[in-house]
Amino acid sequence: MSKEFNVIIERDSEGYFVASVPSLPGCHTQAKSLDELMERIREAIELCLEVEEQIR
Repeated sequence: MSKEFNVIIERDSEGYFVASVPSLPGCHTQAKSLDELMERIREAIELCLEVEEQIR
């Protein structure tokens, strides 16, 4: 089963891309490139969902 999440991407003052998922509190990451950022946010989402499942 695949889920879709809205991801907000911003660029900070040092040039890093920062991604966060509003529907998953605490789910965020950063990277120098967009490619790396997309990989990292997918991993962060998976981890947040795992933790959420363990809490239930």
